[in-house]
Amino acid sequence: MKRGRLPRGGRPAVALEEIEAGIEAAWLAFLAAFEVVAGSPDETSLAETVLQDPSEFEWRVVDGALNRLACQECRSTLGAGRLGCHRCDQANGYRFAAREIDRPHVPPGNEHALRVASAVARTRHRYSPRARCGYELGLPSLLSGDLPTTAEAQALKAAINELSDAELDSVTSPADVVTRSPRQN
Repeated sequence: MKRGRLPRGGRPAVALEEIEAGIEAAWLAFLAAFEVVAGSPDETSLAETVLQDPSEFEWRVVDGALNRLACQECRSTLGAGRLGCHRCDQANGYRFAAREIDRPHVPPGNEHALRVASAVARTRHRYSPRARCGYELGLPSLLSGDLPTTAEAQALKAAINELSDAELDSVTSPADVVTRSPRQN
C-alpha cells in the first residue's frame, strides 16, 4: 500500500496526507538548518545521525529521517518493513523515543496521541485491525487539536471491539463505529 493511503478514505486519509506533509516539511527545514542538500549522501548521514539518539529530536524529524533510510534486512523504508524484521522493529521503536513538542492551543497529550495515531496509520500493517481503526479514525480530530476524554476513548474502543474484522476497514468515522456497534442495534 502506498504510504498516505487508507482504505477507509475520507477525512482520515486527508489527515494522514497532512501528517505526511508536516513530516516532510519538518525534515526539509531540518536539512536547511544544517545546509544539507536533499538527496545527497550528507542527507543520508544526517538521517543516520538522528537515529543514533532520537530523543534529541522532534518526532517529525525522526520520522523524516526514517523515511530517508532503507532497511538493510528487508529493503523497506526503515521502520516500515514487515513485522519480525529486527531492524524495522527496532527502528519503529525509535519514533517513540523522539521528543513531542506540544503545538500551541492544543490540550496537553494531543501531540502524543497525534504521533501514535500517525505512526499506526503510516505503518498500518504493523498494528492490529482494531488499533488501526481507532487511531486512523482519530487522526482528523487530533490534527485539528482535539483530544478525546478517557471516557470517550474507552467508549469508542469498546464499540470498535464489537465490530467484525470485515467491518473494521470500512468504517469511516467514530459515529459510523457507534452506529454499527451491536450495542446500538
